[in-house]
Amino acid sequence: MGQLRERFWELELDALDRAEWEALCDGCGRCCLHKLEDEDTGAISLTNVACRLLDTETARCCDYKNRKAFVPDCLRLTLKLVVSVPWLPETCAYRRRAEGQPLPEWHPLLTGSDEAMKRAGQCVAGKIVSERDAGPLEHHIVDWDHAEEVAP
Repeated sequence: MGQLRERFWELELDALDRAEWEALCDGCGRCCLHKLEDEDTGAISLTNVACRLLDTETARCCDYKNRKAFVPDCLRLTLKLVVSVPWLPETCAYRRRAEGQPLPEWHPLLTGSDEAMKRAGQCVAGKIVSERDAGPLEHHIVDWDHAEEVAP
């Protein structure tokens, strides 16, 4: 990764270089969970089912660099996607910065580690199940914004 500018997370998203863009991610893992879209209404339902590459205990991708080769529909977040997808959590650093909001106080860039994020209940690690073990996604719908503890 390249040299990161001081307080780069306060810049506009389109001013970030690739390394800064990647570093902005808090690592919560929520974007790597399966979502269901109602065909009639377009409503999005969130699940606790992780992509097969997401480690369920750490919420980290097992092969981030090559993920598209194994999961062709994996989305690489871009500025265009950040402002158009409705399912990014309100706490997502990309979403917040696109909306002109600061990072949440627990963000690893502000605290120096992911422990505050975990204590704030924002990380999915240990609360999810792999798609390999889940069964029907409809049985795994959750409300991440209002769930203190979601068990797999």
